[in-house]
Amino acid sequence: MRITAIRATPIAVPFREDELWAYGGRKGTISIMLELETDEGLTGIGEAAAYPSADIVLAVLRSVESFVLGEDPTAIERIMKRINIAGTWHHVKATSPAIAAVEMACWDIVGKLCGQPLVTLFGGRVRDSVEYFYYLGRKSPEEMATDAAAGVAAGFRTLYLKVGSDDPSDDFARVEAVRDGGGPDALIRIDPNEAWSSAAAIRILNDMHRFGIELAEQPVSGRNLAEMAYVRSRVPMPLLANEASWTRYDQLEVIRHSAADVLSVDNQMDGGLLNLKRSAGLAEAAGLPILKHSLGELGVAMYAAAHVLASIPVFLPASQSYASLLADDIVLGASPLPYSGGRLEIPGGPGIGVQLDPDRMAAYAEAYEKAGDEFAFQEPAALSATPLLPKL
Repeated sequence: MRITAIRATPIAVPFREDELWAYGGRKGTISIMLELETDEGLTGIGEAAAYPSADIVLAVLRSVESFVLGEDPTAIERIMKRINIAGTWHHVKATSPAIAAVEMACWDIVGKLCGQPLVTLFGGRVRDSVEYFYYLGRKSPEEMATDAAAGVAAGFRTLYLKVGSDDPSDDFARVEAVRDGGGPDALIRIDPNEAWSSAAAIRILNDMHRFGIELAEQPVSGRNLAEMAYVRSRVPMPLLANEASWTRYDQLEVIRHSAADVLSVDNQMDGGLLNLKRSAGLAEAAGLPILKHSLGELGVAMYAAAHVLASIPVFLPASQSYASLLADDIVLGASPLPYSGGRLEIPGGPGIGVQLDPDRMAAYAEAYEKAGDEFAFQEPAALSATPLLPKL
């Protein structure tokens, strides 16, 4: 069997409401859907989130064609080595979603070829479903309390919100509102996105402890692991490494520095599902739990990663998703994705176990062509500002 064609289709899928954070907002998400065709009639599907942009993902896919076309799709290690070493892509993290989409589509072909779901190929199930958090957009405290209650009512245990405001009192008001709206049993996860200095992180996190924070995600720069370890030693809640933990090489350094209590892993940022499984092995050896980061991906990438997560014993906290924001998806018969109790069931069909919905694909490909720019961050004041970090 040989790969004969790579077909990439950018699509734009709307949110129910705009995603807002400190530096802007967007009305939906863009992904590049990938189809790998073979000379034996099997087609594998993959997905790349448009990170850092659709144009870059599409350019990377064009650049790796010569390392993929004519290859046996079951020789996944060979294809990835050719791309990463002969193609010299191994050191550029922003190219990883495109490369990960190729690898994902190859795994889909392997599963279809042998008639097995990906979870079986990655070691078998330790769970039948995967848990995700409920993403709370940046709103007034009153609105966030209402949204938190809605998330809990929908069955999500973990509520996630961005912090790192210029005025920390705004963060305290929002977190308190989420606690009030979510109730005493909700798990609250906060994410400053590296906004704080170590002094600010220690002061704010100690004060915020009274709200019962499950995890504080990347409160300080992910490029200074000694600082992360220092903050970790002086705050009462566990720290989650994210920007410090994009790849398995980064995760190894986080472990060496004792810089975090939980690792965020991402097959798209580290070039493939097999690397996600390798990250889990590192974490298990270090005695650390993991969760999966999200770049705003749709159902193909969500389900592909869920297969791997379902095979990982140290996957414990809720992983990231855009369940609370996405108005639709492109999976045939499962759009929007069918979260139940904050969880997604692992498909039982071969490969990823899902198919693309041709009507939705056509509609959202047209949306990308006509209005793709509107799905990027569009806050004029934020785009013209000069953000200054860290915040003291």
